[in-house]
Amino acid sequence: MCAAPISADDRDRWVAVCTRDRLTTQRIVCATVAGVGILIIRDGERVVACERACPHEQADLSRGHVADGRLYCPHHRASFSLATGQVSAGWPSRPLRRFRVHLDDAQVWIDNTGQ
Repeated sequence: MCAAPISADDRDRWVAVCTRDRLTTQRIVCATVAGVGILIIRDGERVVACERACPHEQADLSRGHVADGRLYCPHHRASFSLATGQVSAGWPSRPLRRFRVHLDDAQVWIDNTGQ
């Protein structure tokens, strides 16, 4: 997560995806940025953004669950590290694409260039 304010030079890279208040009532929030489905996930004090479609078989990860710092796919039960995007051992999948997150007083922003 980024703590510094978004500079004027970087403002085009960052997109507001939801209010911070939504993350107090929902653990997983869905958004779309430039036609790409994104999940914003609250995991304890951490906020993470990642692609919504599982890279293995395109299952909707918003229907999965979060536990112990991992996002579990609802289709095949593989899991992805929220910290790195790496898939659990034994699954033929690329890592989950993640996006940098910035929180200000009111909004959750993501870097639409990905990580």
